[in-house]
Amino acid sequence: MAASQRLLSMSASLPRVRVAGGHLVDPANGIDRPMDLWIDDGSLVAITDSGERLDGFTPDLEIDATGRVICPGLIDLSARLREPGFEYKATLESEMRAAIAGGVTRLACPPDTDPPLDEPGLVEMLKHRARNLIQAHVHPLGALTVGLKGEQITEMAELSEAGCVGFSQGPIPIVNTQVLVRALQYASTFGYPVWFYPMDPWLGRSGVAHSGAVSGRLGLPGVPVAHETIALHTIFELMRTTGAQVHICRLSSAAGVELVRQAKREGLSITADVAVHHLHLIDVDIADFNSNYRVQPPFRGQRDRDALRAGVMDGTIDAICSDHAPVDDDAKQLPFGEAEPGVTALELLLPLTLKWAAEIKLPLLEALRRLTINPARVLGRDAGQLSVGGQADICIFDPLDHWTVSSQQLFSQGANTPYLGLELQGRVHAVLVDGRCVFDRARGGFNAESC
Repeated sequence: MAASQRLLSMSASLPRVRVAGGHLVDPANGIDRPMDLWIDDGSLVAITDSGERLDGFTPDLEIDATGRVICPGLIDLSARLREPGFEYKATLESEMRAAIAGGVTRLACPPDTDPPLDEPGLVEMLKHRARNLIQAHVHPLGALTVGLKGEQITEMAELSEAGCVGFSQGPIPIVNTQVLVRALQYASTFGYPVWFYPMDPWLGRSGVAHSGAVSGRLGLPGVPVAHETIALHTIFELMRTTGAQVHICRLSSAAGVELVRQAKREGLSITADVAVHHLHLIDVDIADFNSNYRVQPPFRGQRDRDALRAGVMDGTIDAICSDHAPVDDDAKQLPFGEAEPGVTALELLLPLTLKWAAEIKLPLLEALRRLTINPARVLGRDAGQLSVGGQADICIFDPLDHWTVSSQQLFSQGANTPYLGLELQGRVHAVLVDGRCVFDRARGGFNAESC
């Protein structure tokens, strides 16, 4: 690619940056080779062959990416930032740091805060606080019903104007189907996407583990696969009736994957994601009652895990997310059945995705597609790619860097992960957001000026 590419107007409001010596992997543009990036005023102004100079460009900062991968900033479709209302579990500052340390430059946060994100003022406050941190871009999901009570739909138009990218109940099913129909009709009329966790309100309501031989042997109440599939059947039938656009959050079962596959073949306007830990762990892994394995939906059988992997491979599942949910120690240091579900995963999203890709021999370009351009399309945002003239949201990581997961290594306030004490491969070393270096592991971490 020649250096004569279009060079945009340059200003001094943000530093001029050259990212040099790295291997650029950009799934959206099909690039997988050594390239240098040139950034000015927050935008990518040129992409050149590695080592090539750009006439008229004198960088204020040069980032040496030798031996590392350069890719678009990762996009996470589910990260609980715990504000407002749950600051004892985590704070916006701590979780935004965790996002950046994990290479995540853009994330969606569910509405199940306290109070829920059902008023424009709450959404505007969250976005304002996030912007002031000058770190990842935050895209809130608005509550589908007032207070997430499932009784009265929210003012979606006002929430959308405040910055909501879609609407969701989080993991709180709507019992009243008539309310659900009205919500989908309203959303369909104005083109708002609705994000559903496929959960039946009654089946498995008190369950904590996948219904099967393992939960029976351990004496744990089960969550049947029908908990997911019955909800999916309901959602798809109402989609046919209303024409709504739907995103399915956190698929967990082989049967659920097949239902989504059939719905896509039918032509329904549907996308889906899976939590990265569900691509690795199964119900057998909870045998020692470690509450860090307590998640919602629960880890299911090996056949389900294999079907999830196949679904990601063939495009039935569009994106991989962290499903990041930091939990305080008091809520996790309880018997398995009483512990609060949730894992800390923002900083593990990339290495666990790389682990999955290595195990199935999937090229890095395709693995990163599920973390960049695909989730960007789910969000409806022009992101997840590195194109001349576009935003310079960039992740630089070493795919061969081995590190051991520990509470001291994680920036998240929560250390509730099944991977504590285990060695993973692949680590983020630098991150740029809007062309500003916001993280450099080698130069002290979170200090834009020191980058």
